Amino acid sequence: MKIDLNCDLGESFGRYTLGDDAAIMPLITSANIACGFHAGDSLTMQATVRLAKQYSVAIGAHPGWPDLQGFGRREMSLSAEETEALVLYQIGALAAFARAEGVELRHVKPHGALYNQSARDRRLAEAVARAVKRFSQDLVLVGLAGSGSVEAARELGLRVSNEGFPDRGYTSEGTLIPRSQPGAILSSVTDVAVHAVDLATNGIQFGGQRIRVDTLCLHGDNVHAAENARKVSEALQNAGIEVTAK
Repeated sequence: MKIDLNCDLGESFGRYTLGDDAAIMPLITSANIACGFHAGDSLTMQATVRLAKQYSVAIGAHPGWPDLQGFGRREMSLSAEETEALVLYQIGALAAFARAEGVELRHVKPHGALYNQSARDRRLAEAVARAVKRFSQDLVLVGLAGSGSVEAARELGLRVSNEGFPDRGYTSEGTLIPRSQPGAILSSVTDVAVHAVDLATNGIQFGGQRIRVDTLCLHGDNVHAAENARKVSEALQNAGIEVTAK
């Protein structure tokens, strides 16, 4: 059995550093790099792409709503046309740095509220998928396992990756517990590692179906992010699961 281990990175601003990307990068197989709308800036994007290249980590764009103050975690109501354009814009920005460093962009994973809204709003899901396809048919779209965002991308002919979250709690319907509610964030490193193995082995129950998880996401802004990545990687390998980019 194989599983990809990804992390949301590059979410710093100039001298303000969020998380420890340098410690996390060697422990993961894919990096979702912020593209400047919810977090990140040009120098941070460049540095994060270079860091991913150093450790042969697959690079993906991590586009979000234009919401620096809310870290992209506040819902917004934009038209499908606006959403498609802003996602395409952000993919292009990160792709420029990847090209300059001689590496390829492998995937796209929406961030925060855009991710969650597109998982349940088919109009948004299709807008995001169209933006990805317009840039490159070869990119993989990463979405919440079993959700409408994955279905919309697949129907457009894109490759998809069903995602699970070891450091987040789930509702009985297979969606993420909102961050404002108890149980949304797993604070124990041990619990996160156990959850990772369970997700990789058993998938999730979504919409009455058991959905296989292709990639596991850890949040780079979590206070235990580096430790989570280390423990999750160890737990997966101890369970006989190969950690590798898809």
